[in-house]
Amino acid sequence: MRPSALKFDLIAKCSTTRARASLLTLPHGPVSLPIFMPVATQASLKGLTPQQLAQTSCRLCLNNTYHLGLKPGKPVLDAIGGAHRLQSWPHNILTDSGGFQMVSLLKLATVTEEGVRFLSPHDGSPMLLTPEHSIALQNSIGSDIMMQLDDVIATTSPDHARIEEAMHRSIRWLDRCIAAHARPHDQNLFCIIQGGLDLALRRQCCEAMAARDTPGIAIGGLSGGEEKSKYCDVVACCTALLPERKPRYVMGVGYPEDLVVSVALGADMFDCVWPTRTARFGGAITDAGVFKLRSAVYSNDFGPIMDGCDCVCCMPKDKGGLGITRAYIYHTTAKETVGAHLLSIHNVHYLLHMMGRVRDAIIADKYPEFLKDFFAKLYDADKARYPTWAVDALRGVGVDLLSD
Repeated sequence: MRPSALKFDLIAKCSTTRARASLLTLPHGPVSLPIFMPVATQASLKGLTPQQLAQTSCRLCLNNTYHLGLKPGKPVLDAIGGAHRLQSWPHNILTDSGGFQMVSLLKLATVTEEGVRFLSPHDGSPMLLTPEHSIALQNSIGSDIMMQLDDVIATTSPDHARIEEAMHRSIRWLDRCIAAHARPHDQNLFCIIQGGLDLALRRQCCEAMAARDTPGIAIGGLSGGEEKSKYCDVVACCTALLPERKPRYVMGVGYPEDLVVSVALGADMFDCVWPTRTARFGGAITDAGVFKLRSAVYSNDFGPIMDGCDCVCCMPKDKGGLGITRAYIYHTTAKETVGAHLLSIHNVHYLLHMMGRVRDAIIADKYPEFLKDFFAKLYDADKARYPTWAVDALRGVGVDLLSD
């Protein structure tokens, strides 16, 4: 068995779906699963101070290895003692390896067996990201969970041969990452399952990756524009094959309906920039969907951002909150940074606490009821509007959203 710096305790399982509630203990403290992880790409969550992020109940956020490797760079990270100290964050950090930039910065990247050669978006200088260099950077960052460098291909790519090549290369690169990992006793290296939308490739990759016995396992390469039904097929396929006593992380997922369905399919961990990005455009995440608070209809709406929300923005002043109104967000979000700042606090809080409600429902063995209530609120009980992909995916794990 490989060294591990985490403990995974399975607390409860839904008797109908594949949903699990568990406790993940990491070097910087315990984390309750299922969880949504906010993305602080450059050691900063846009719009929130570290203290404000902690106040949302966040205990595990993301940093990006590629960006931190460019700036501030490895020498600065080594000098200060890692990203926890750099950003004054006392809780856990997960680092993406930089592999996703093969998709998002494809015009700047060339992929070979050696690694990925980038042109810096800052000054155009060349940077070679190899599995060994990615791990060395993450060792310097000091993240509690670090991701292998994987070969990422968009799921919408028609090049099946390239997708298969990337899957096999990701396995080979994992072996190089494991060999290069200098701190296995205080940092956890997760592997990443690849294979596009080809379930046979996904199965093959699951078997190979699970055999490497990393502390946790991620399902990568999704949320790239594929059909939601195909996304669900891949998640369901992989979770059915992965070890039960390890955390399962689906990368790049953040819409509320995606989260609750993916949990039902057996996934535990998720991340996305969506809540803060939505906030910067005036979007407030609520049980009834996203309210676009830049609309003039909210100009004299003096209710909270979301009725019943207990985030510091929505709570009234007499209960220790800020008492922020929709009218104030309307007034500030297009002109002042404070509007986006307040909405970011609310949106991150909403997703974290929604996942807390998911966990409570699993422990009470009432997750099917939670799912029915969730979709009824989101679509105003109009079952004709329920997305077919969600109905079909949940039906596959024993929940019929359309039944009474």
